[in-house]
Amino acid sequence: MNAQLTTTEDFVELYESNLSYRYMVYYGGRAGRKSWEIARSLIGFSMKHSNSLILCAREIQNSISDSVLRLLSNQIELLGLNYAFDIQRTTIIGLNGSEFVFKGLNGMTIDSLKSFEGADVCWVEESHSVSERSWSILIPTIRKSGSKIIISFNPDLVTDPVYQRFILNTPPKTLVRKVDYLKNFDCSQETIDEAEYLKRIDYESYAHIWLGEVRAHSDAQIFKGKYIVSSFDVDDSFGDPLFGADWGFSQDPNTLIKVYIKDDRLYIRNELYKIGCEIKDTPAMWDKMPQVRSFMVRADRARPELVNYMKGEHFKIESVSNWKGSVEDGISFIRSFEQVVIHADCKHTAEEFRLYSYKTDKRTGDILPDIIDKNNHCIDGIRYALAPLTKVKPQYKPAKWNF
Repeated sequence: MNAQLTTTEDFVELYESNLSYRYMVYYGGRAGRKSWEIARSLIGFSMKHSNSLILCAREIQNSISDSVLRLLSNQIELLGLNYAFDIQRTTIIGLNGSEFVFKGLNGMTIDSLKSFEGADVCWVEESHSVSERSWSILIPTIRKSGSKIIISFNPDLVTDPVYQRFILNTPPKTLVRKVDYLKNFDCSQETIDEAEYLKRIDYESYAHIWLGEVRAHSDAQIFKGKYIVSSFDVDDSFGDPLFGADWGFSQDPNTLIKVYIKDDRLYIRNELYKIGCEIKDTPAMWDKMPQVRSFMVRADRARPELVNYMKGEHFKIESVSNWKGSVEDGISFIRSFEQVVIHADCKHTAEEFRLYSYKTDKRTGDILPDIIDKNNHCIDGIRYALAPLTKVKPQYKPAKWNF
């Protein structure tokens, strides 16, 4: 190839045709270079392998304009490789006998796909929309020895067949790479500005569109519309910080959170988040948090031995009492602020605020009053930090009548 290719480590394997992956899955947000890199790698593959057959598939292809033919043609031109290909109206043929063909999967049958049994590579673009029926027909069809299936998509729902098949239940011999604009060295400043703007005003949409996270059940999200993610500077007008800690068990993280309250807004300024943190390593972890030894840290009472250990290490720390409904009361108090402002450095906190949800009825989709006990370790730290300010709802008891 004439052009000098530059790529990131996420795409290196695409260009190494000797690797024995059956599936190569690239998913994530917009402007992550997925389509560009896959197109370029397939152009190179077709030049190295004479008479190779490359099937470019998608769920719906009403016309050739719906396909990636134009993308491949543009990349061939950008790479200065027009001499090596005959770009036709519905196909691309290499001078060495290689061929790109373009098909829609919706409505195709086992018989209609038989002609592609000899495909060397199948690229399934925009595969978030590919149905389970299409996967069940396509995958057994691509069965030539050494053949592979390349899958690219921007995630939509966690229930989508592609997400279930390849992300949640990853098959053997599968390479999975999650990419987004932050890893794109060629990303335009206009794209960065658009992404960062959305990040400030609507983090849920930002995470879905630009980071490639699956869409959350918006009606079930506890803090939907209540928070933003934005950088801010803390000055004397913020007053003293509050600190809260949640202890990790097994694969749960230890978290330490630093918050401020100002003008009816709750500001989350710092987070520490570590999975598998040993007791003896906790003081060193906490010392990475500015001012932590100068103020009281309020922590989960589930680990009294850890609270006592941290006292012995000269931290100011006390356990937070839990009462019936304390989680709900803590959430209500956080929601009582006009807005929660999460500093852009606090990535885990922002992600938890996006995902923290009520349960839903699997049969009806109705939102239930019960809270899902996950995606809450930073949020629990925030609750503990605010515990002295949280109003406890009175617990009413039925009156006893004596007749």
